[in-house]
Amino acid sequence: MAESRAGIRYVILAMVCFAVQDGISKHLATLYPVPFFVMLRYWAFALFVFALSSRRPGGIRAAARTKMPRLQIARGVLLVVQILVFVTALDLLGLAPMMALFALYPLLITLLAVPVLGERVGWRRLAAVGVGFLGVLVILRPGLAVVDPNALIALLAAFGLAAYSLMTRIATRADGGSGPAVFYTGVAGAVAITLVGPFYWTPMTPVDWGWTALLALAGLSGHSLLIRAYDATEAVRLQPFVYLQMLFGVLIGWTVFAEPVDAWMILGMAMIVAAGLYALWREMRSLG
Repeated sequence: MAESRAGIRYVILAMVCFAVQDGISKHLATLYPVPFFVMLRYWAFALFVFALSSRRPGGIRAAARTKMPRLQIARGVLLVVQILVFVTALDLLGLAPMMALFALYPLLITLLAVPVLGERVGWRRLAAVGVGFLGVLVILRPGLAVVDPNALIALLAAFGLAAYSLMTRIATRADGGSGPAVFYTGVAGAVAITLVGPFYWTPMTPVDWGWTALLALAGLSGHSLLIRAYDATEAVRLQPFVYLQMLFGVLIGWTVFAEPVDAWMILGMAMIVAAGLYALWREMRSLG
């Protein structure tokens, strides 16, 4: 029980860090090209991955050992693309509506698990996915207002993270653990963004270098806390608390960036989160 409570505390703190990371990313995206500061963020993450891998048994060589190198590299590159799309959507759409729509991605994992992993998903979990999509429609309100086309970018980012999560599930099953997945996420991602980012290099003010350092620190702290959370207890116990990143992100968007949060958005978010938690509960029951 004590381990579960510690894991929950760690994952809540991790969600705070990731929400702060998203807020800083939105700020920087208004001033600098997205590939530029995402590259700087990834350089810090790659150093973290190397340091983490070197401290584990077998060191970096063991961390890089995988049965599915192409898949590992592909998922690392996919995550970079997903982050670029995500941060672009933060800039165009706003933090609060972006996080509201992005909360759909756990339900997309449930939906995509059928063709990708061959998993059987019952009608109740499919109905939960349907309720989640209705929540998206409530947020977008088609017919009541002009739908922001930038919302499609937010949904694309959610699909990207869902696909990345399924690829990670396949890779970790094949390798018998998450070590190689963490290594290739950092290294393959850093290499991929370094092929693009230097073309967008832009002089930064000292203040924004400070924000960039804080961005990297928030991301590294979030990943460290998340690792400690998963070491402390089972993933299924922690998954419901992942939705707190959305709540914290919406609060930052509302308080810091003065983004409007109306009753329709709150209702849509509630529908998406409730559907996601129900789908998770059904999955836990099916696992016995």
